[in-house]
Amino acid sequence: MSDTSEAPSIAQNKPPAILSLIGDTPLVEVTQFDTGPCHLFLKLENQNPGGSIKDRIALSMIEAAEEDGKLQPGGTVVEATAGNTGLGLALVAGAKGYRVLLVIPDKMSQEKISHVKALGAEVRITRSDVTRGHPEYYQDVAARLAEEIPGAFYVNQFGNPANPLAHERTTGPEIWEQMRHDVDAVVVGVGSGGTLTGLGRFFNRVKPRRGIEMILADPTGSVLYEYVKTGKLVESGSWAVEGIGEDFIPEIADMSLVTDAFEIDDAESFATARDLLHKEGIFGGSSTGTLVAGALRYCRQQTKPKRVVTLVPDTGNKYLSKMYNDFWMAEQGFIHRPPHGDLSDLISHRYEAGEVITVGPDDSLLTAFKRMRGSDVSQLPVVDKNGRAIGIIDESDLLVRVHRAPSHFNDPVEKAMTDRLETLPSNTKIKDLLDVFDRGRVAIVMDDDKFLGLITRTDLLSYLRLHMPKSATPPEREFA
Repeated sequence: MSDTSEAPSIAQNKPPAILSLIGDTPLVEVTQFDTGPCHLFLKLENQNPGGSIKDRIALSMIEAAEEDGKLQPGGTVVEATAGNTGLGLALVAGAKGYRVLLVIPDKMSQEKISHVKALGAEVRITRSDVTRGHPEYYQDVAARLAEEIPGAFYVNQFGNPANPLAHERTTGPEIWEQMRHDVDAVVVGVGSGGTLTGLGRFFNRVKPRRGIEMILADPTGSVLYEYVKTGKLVESGSWAVEGIGEDFIPEIADMSLVTDAFEIDDAESFATARDLLHKEGIFGGSSTGTLVAGALRYCRQQTKPKRVVTLVPDTGNKYLSKMYNDFWMAEQGFIHRPPHGDLSDLISHRYEAGEVITVGPDDSLLTAFKRMRGSDVSQLPVVDKNGRAIGIIDESDLLVRVHRAPSHFNDPVEKAMTDRLETLPSNTKIKDLLDVFDRGRVAIVMDDDKFLGLITRTDLLSYLRLHMPKSATPPEREFA
């Protein structure tokens, strides 16, 4: 019988196997888009274990900190992040046994926040409407926490030289080999600047004479496009794309490497990412849309064939509640439904389109409860077999019915629903809608006997925000 007493300690000294899967991502050619005279290739960084290109820099920065003695066993990894770097750090540092504390701006997708928490990271949410120097700016908060926590290491991806080094040593050589040493241009975005700097250094070294163009695709509202074009730093605006775009020039971003730049607005970015999924089957995040849109613009402007590479920085799984959600897209004004010029324009979920979660009068209260929870709503319209709204049931109705006897969850909905409905025809004025809200009710919009949908306070607020004059819109920032 063999002695296995040493096995646990040997296993503990090995790096986690999942870390060996970071990098060596596939590269595919775009075939379903008009790329002009060019061949466009996508480096699928969404295939990394954590779902993004940031796995590379997380591994590089953690290993560099270990080598330098800045990160000791039992230490805490602290970082300011929009999510993907946090995911990479939670994966790498968590697998190595470190505590991970992430400071995240409050505009980031819930999927990213839930993902890092699932990996064991602790999260501090801070404001995204403030700039550098403000005490609640996410990078300043992270730096302060790192100073206060014994044994903490502040990663600082924006100033960490191990960030661009990851791309100089891994991403660049992989592209070079996959493209068989034939690359004319690379399209990148800048969040921290590591990808631009690392790839730019590598390609300048391997192809110094003819050179490889480094093209920047930047969200409208970011300061980087204007800086490339004019050399001036302008005041930043707002953008919804996550992961790229900045309101300052990151320390590690060598902007001198950029040969040209394209400014891509949110609507084009989201539409391009959605088209990429539909046409090519590639599920990328919001920054993917920006990079691919920029690459397509560059390709279509060329008069000679070129071989162009851009990246799919992360997976679309992290944006299912945002740009891949038609309701969110409509609420934000990125999808435009044909207007009717009446109250029906305020209905976010339309019954005739199958968008409204309903229950029937004969369904059980348990069914109603499950549908509320599954759809994250607090009330449901009750619709009969003829499509008529005959009632509404909310959490209060359920609680009154079941709080003394949970067996009443088996009762039919009609026994607990409210049938005193506030119905309004579609030609009603907003003032009448406000009167319904003042009575604490939800407006049910009808076209004769035909149920069109519900209008809540949130629906009205979203409608008013979309129709707010742009000149009256306050500055708002979403950081990468």
